[in-house]
Amino acid sequence: MLEPLTQIGRDAATGGYVRDAWSPADMELREWFAGEAARRGLDLREDRNGNLWAWWGDPSRRPGVVTGSHLDSVRQGGAYDGPLGVVSAFAALDLLRERAGLRPGERGGVPGRPLGVVCFTDEEGARFGVPCMGSRLLTGAIRPERALALTDDDGDTLADVLARAGRRPESIGRDDETLAGVGAFVELHVEQGRGLADHGRPVGVAAAIWPHGRWRFDFRGRADHAGTTRLADRDDPMLPFARMVLAARAAAERRGVVATVGKVRVSPGNANAVPGHVAAWLDARGAAEDDVRALVAELAEGHEVSEESWTPVVGFDPALRDRLARVAGGGGTPAPVLPTGAGHDAGILAAAGVPAGMLFVRNPTGVSHSPEEHAEQADCEAGVVALADVLEDLCR
Repeated sequence: MLEPLTQIGRDAATGGYVRDAWSPADMELREWFAGEAARRGLDLREDRNGNLWAWWGDPSRRPGVVTGSHLDSVRQGGAYDGPLGVVSAFAALDLLRERAGLRPGERGGVPGRPLGVVCFTDEEGARFGVPCMGSRLLTGAIRPERALALTDDDGDTLADVLARAGRRPESIGRDDETLAGVGAFVELHVEQGRGLADHGRPVGVAAAIWPHGRWRFDFRGRADHAGTTRLADRDDPMLPFARMVLAARAAAERRGVVATVGKVRVSPGNANAVPGHVAAWLDARGAAEDDVRALVAELAEGHEVSEESWTPVVGFDPALRDRLARVAGGGGTPAPVLPTGAGHDAGILAAAGVPAGMLFVRNPTGVSHSPEEHAEQADCEAGVVALADVLEDLCR
């Protein structure tokens, strides 16, 4: 199932993926999801925020167990971040149906609780700057009016994009009806780090998600000629921007957190002109919220800064976490329990009170958000078995 996805949204020059939310590539991925649901005779639903749900059983009768992830990507990202969780969800359902003696596509044999596969929309936030948009809207973690006003690089608002995609912008927002059908959520994800490689185990469990956020810094100066304007006469915003980047690295090392400036927009963007404006986005994360907040406050002093997103620390339910570790261990030593600095839809649902947990599949190099992101076939298959075992246990 991963193979056809590797051809969608791929940049032939770099091998990376560009799958912005509601782009043609994303729409093709959504069609793929619908096709996989239809092949299994699942009940496909799209909620008011564009998230896709494929149900085996009726969640309106009893809250179900849901698994899945997302199909969008960061720009020039890898093949596993998101898609592995969706593909593994379908594969785990196949395994459970096989255990129940069902043929492919055959209806019936519904487990003790409804079982769903979800594809959350715009998890990466590559287009509009706010990650986990689909799950944030679903749970009410972001106001609809704020979300609709967000703009992409072309100046199109989310409201514009949704309307062009045939959706109803006025309908987005917290969806209690859909949430009521989710009794528990388990997200499988390729590990974005090398903790499991160090443990020598193919599958692990998430303990908690570090607090993290994104901030926009605007540095304003005066555009001028690069050849005729004396250095003493320049008001060049690249200089305070450069100082901020260096200060971010130093402050992160001092405070024991991580800080990244990975997106910069320079205007007017001419090689032969002093820029008049630099916009830069800071991503900061760490084990302690106070340390992250202190870093941003230190960097923000004297600058124009706006917070675009913030996610507090998310500690997954301890009882569910321990249950996942025990079952994913396959009857042997429980699976390793690891913290993570990466945000996920599971964290948004957990923060909203939904019992949620995560399984990680080993990443041998730890590289992620890059075309070099990788997971071995045997480890992916071990992840499917662990996920199927976990779902079976939760559906009893």
